[in-house]
Amino acid sequence: MSHTKTSEAKRRSRRKFLKGVGAAVGSTLVARRKAEALSFSMSELFQQHFKKFTKEDLERVLARLEDEYKKKFGREVEVTAEPHIPNSLFAYALDLSRCIGCRRCVYGCVEENNQSREPQIQWIKVLRMEKEKGINVEEAELYYNPDLVPEEGYFYMPVQCHQCRNAPCTKVCPVQATWMEPDGIVVVDYNWCIGCRYCMAACPYGARHFNWAEPKIPEEELNPKTHYLGNRPRYVGVVEKCTFCIQRSRNGRYPACVEVCPVGARKFGDLNDPDSEIRYTIENKRVFIFKEELNTQPKFFYYFGI
Repeated sequence: MSHTKTSEAKRRSRRKFLKGVGAAVGSTLVARRKAEALSFSMSELFQQHFKKFTKEDLERVLARLEDEYKKKFGREVEVTAEPHIPNSLFAYALDLSRCIGCRRCVYGCVEENNQSREPQIQWIKVLRMEKEKGINVEEAELYYNPDLVPEEGYFYMPVQCHQCRNAPCTKVCPVQATWMEPDGIVVVDYNWCIGCRYCMAACPYGARHFNWAEPKIPEEELNPKTHYLGNRPRYVGVVEKCTFCIQRSRNGRYPACVEVCPVGARKFGDLNDPDSEIRYTIENKRVFIFKEELNTQPKFFYYFGI
């Protein structure tokens, strides 16, 4: 059996375990997996929730993941777990009057965050809308392909995880595999996710994505700088989403989509910093919240700067 198939078999087994019926599953699992027991990673199977890791647990898990990815991709991969910056609260703003719909943000995000190329998974969606109809999601076009952008008579509205303060996705997770960090970033522990997709059903922004098949990333395109709660390669059967590029933002960098935007439509920073660009934007522009009536309280704002 190939390494990929072996890893998948192990992961499916863990999910069955987590979905199982308590102590009885233990003996059943042992019986069913007896032939594979010697090669089965028990440390992976019984891995604790990320928030309950001891320092030793974390070091052991990160080392195991780095080894796992090295075998899979044939190159060194760094998996870190930088904690939040004290007293930080990240937020995002997007100037709809500047966005030209080029979707460089989409592909910059894919490259930075190791999203699957086949099948394709993209954390950012760019909606094309007619100017005369205003923001009309029901008639928005997700798949548009003009020769040039921007197009006369249209504007563009990128949508991604809104990092809600009152996040429905975290409330419905039956195993608490997703939660909001102190710096406001909603994260997923991919090793704890059981793939039930309740979070996807609860998200009003369609910002969560399920891996129906084994994610495929060409070895040469893999971003080897990863974070446990962010852009490390994911597994089949788990949900993933934007994390404000946690591997960047916690190191004082902009998310990849901010850096790659050719027109400066995207603003990002620390809401608790009175001198930050995001604070200036929110305090000086007429910002609005998408689907405000749902009381999700996003930390993602839109505005028309021109």
